[in-house]
Amino acid sequence: MDITQIRTTQFHDGSTDAIFTTTHDPLPMLQEGEIRVRTDWISLDPAMRGWTTNKPSYMPPVQPGEVMRCFGVAEVLESRSKHFEAGDCVTGFMGVQTEGVLNQRGLRKIDLSFAEPKDYLAGLGMTGYTAYFGMTDIGKPQEGETVVVSAASGAVGSVAVQIAKLSRARVIGIAGGPEKCAYLKDSLGLDGVIDYKNESVNKGLKRECPDGIDLYFDNVGGETLEAVLSQINYQGRIVVCGAISQYGDIENARGPRGFMSVITQSVRIQGFTMKDYYNRIPEAFTYLLQAKINGDMKFREHVVEGIENFEEALAMIFRGDNHGKLLLKVNK
Repeated sequence: MDITQIRTTQFHDGSTDAIFTTTHDPLPMLQEGEIRVRTDWISLDPAMRGWTTNKPSYMPPVQPGEVMRCFGVAEVLESRSKHFEAGDCVTGFMGVQTEGVLNQRGLRKIDLSFAEPKDYLAGLGMTGYTAYFGMTDIGKPQEGETVVVSAASGAVGSVAVQIAKLSRARVIGIAGGPEKCAYLKDSLGLDGVIDYKNESVNKGLKRECPDGIDLYFDNVGGETLEAVLSQINYQGRIVVCGAISQYGDIENARGPRGFMSVITQSVRIQGFTMKDYYNRIPEAFTYLLQAKINGDMKFREHVVEGIENFEEALAMIFRGDNHGKLLLKVNK
């Protein structure tokens, strides 16, 4: 029986998002060291746009005609691997497809006694790990400091703000729309919020950060980063996790105005990807799971059903339509 796969047709060049096609193909024969899986959950991430852009990055682009890359959770149906057996649940890089044959490398078995499969793509997965390492290893928020997080109601941002709150920092979240801002204030207990869709970020930062900004966790870049630079404190820190405002036209992405503040305020800026932290994933998982068990951490998912809705679901991220971690449940 043929499987359904989402393949790219061209590199993303900023002019269109219509770069995917649906194919129905037979599965290849299983080779030594491979497993056959049924894909259950797919993580939808801003990084997917970068993966389809023919530009040097932290990993090679998805070539036209290839199955689209994703993080996923799948059940092993058949195995020729010494590390996995039928019935195991695995996570890692896989393709946007209903079933697939995967190499054992880069996959890890997950324990469903700790959490549901989808949790391993959300708060207990790469987005949670990204927030953890970016905030604790690079940002290092301290009690009493003012911490600002952009895209604060999103997959990474919503975990990052909670980690900062657990550090006893004063946390301000930037998000788009009253519903997202209410979630940050009422459910996550942030000290202040800025609705970038309905007010000036620059004015909002002046209101919510009267003593300036000590740490900024950046998920969007662009004008928001410029506004922060104008109000950053002496020896402030900026953690560069993402720049979603620039992903629509990566070829022409530009640096922020006001960059002289980095010199005059002795600001430290550091970017990162999870590629820097793969060997420390158990540390992040333990922290996040314990925080969830203790009631100190809330995870929020936005689920879209059906692999046929992949393209529209991915577009939701760049419109800001999702509330929390955006996931695709492959089969309805």
